[in-house]
Amino acid sequence: MASTATLNLLTSPTSIFPKITPRLSFSSHLKTFPSLSLKLTNSKRLSSLTLVSAVKKISETDNVKVPLESNEISGYFPADSGVYAVFDQNNDLQFIGVSRNIAASVLSHRKSVSDLCSAVKVGVVDEPDRTTLTEAWKSWMEEHIAATGKVPPGNESGNGIWVKRVQKKSDLRLTPGRNVQLTIPLEELIDRLVKENKVVAFIKGSRSAPLCGFSQRVVGILESQGADYESVDVLDEEHNSGLRDTLKSYSNWPTFPQVFVNGELVGGCDILVSMHEKGELSTLLKK
Repeated sequence: MASTATLNLLTSPTSIFPKITPRLSFSSHLKTFPSLSLKLTNSKRLSSLTLVSAVKKISETDNVKVPLESNEISGYFPADSGVYAVFDQNNDLQFIGVSRNIAASVLSHRKSVSDLCSAVKVGVVDEPDRTTLTEAWKSWMEEHIAATGKVPPGNESGNGIWVKRVQKKSDLRLTPGRNVQLTIPLEELIDRLVKENKVVAFIKGSRSAPLCGFSQRVVGILESQGADYESVDVLDEEHNSGLRDTLKSYSNWPTFPQVFVNGELVGGCDILVSMHEKGELSTLLKK
């Protein structure tokens, strides 16, 4: 008798959840689907976030065709957090993933397993935390297992094709430390940095853990574009002491993040988002 695949459920204390109601929405190219709600439930046996029945199923979500050109992927998929399901050319589900940047994940799969990445279904989780994302992923996994009796090939134990630990670049530090006397003015260091590197993003926090929503959005867009960029944490007072005030004077731009391309200031989050949505950023990054 064939064995039935199972999916273990992990629980987390409800005390770690913010007092908000996250929303799950579904996106595709040039189309936005209505947002749906997730609710927090308390139980003696299970104290975790539970997806309510209103959440759209995989079978109810539209397939979005993955474009042949990698630089077009960011125009079809959101640089947001959520769950996604990847299908091959025969429309067989190959992998269900969870991501903090869906467009970047799809781009990575398109490059590494292009023959298996033909179309993708997407569920964007607004205001996500780790548990919310995990629960969304579990709901799709359980639906697929209930329908087929098996785990998607890419999610099978030991399959290392789909999920790879990518070593991200370290954030740049402009000085060895706060107590080290600089022999070059900080403004000159900034000038050298932006002119010697194609793309530089001055952000709040690190690229792996941005400390504000605008910085997180900028990092997400750059990664979804596949940009090779340098990042500098303007809040790192130990190694970048005085950077915020000096950079504001250098760029004549009062807020952060700030993104430079080819030695020129592009702008902050709003400008980058606008250029990304219009396709202008992709063109600029190719120059």
